[in-house]
Amino acid sequence: MARFAVFASGRGSNFIEIHRFFKNTAHTLVALITDKPGCPAADYAREHSIPLIAVQYGKRNREEAEREILEKLEQFMPIDLFVLAGFMRLLTPLFVNRFPNKIINIHPSLLPKYPGAHAISESYASRDTMLGVTIHYVDTGMDTGEIIVQEQFERGPGQSIEEVESIIHSIEHRLYPQVILSIVSELEKQEALH
Repeated sequence: MARFAVFASGRGSNFIEIHRFFKNTAHTLVALITDKPGCPAADYAREHSIPLIAVQYGKRNREEAEREILEKLEQFMPIDLFVLAGFMRLLTPLFVNRFPNKIINIHPSLLPKYPGAHAISESYASRDTMLGVTIHYVDTGMDTGEIIVQEQFERGPGQSIEEVESIIHSIEHRLYPQVILSIVSELEKQEALH
């Protein structure tokens, strides 16, 4: 029975799919961490009684905000995995080094192409015929961590950016919960051996 927390800043469509998927498993989604307490992801957490850790970054430096997150996380420890699902902040070494290989992220391009916040528009604007999604471990760089899995699709002639975005989201919503499940299952196996 693994315990994991999700980070999100926006609509939370991946967070919602993860919550739905894990509701009927033995694993526990212990909290949503957000830097935007008014975002739809935070609203969903409140509606579904998922503990919410809301930390305002404002003009503070990132380490200061992360110290507050770590303090608020204490009550939920141990946490086996942190899942970034549209969290629009880079985590610093303070957080990343504390949880090596326990933080993952999903990104809407075939990394290393198009890191950062505009991946869909940048990959759409490219001449690439193959587009897709990457799930990777988080390090201290911008979408530079070790790749866990990628799934690609061929864009159709004349596809709009909205159509491409819709395909990307449908891949994310299907793939991310499965990958999280395989990681937490593997973690459980390793723990059982020790």
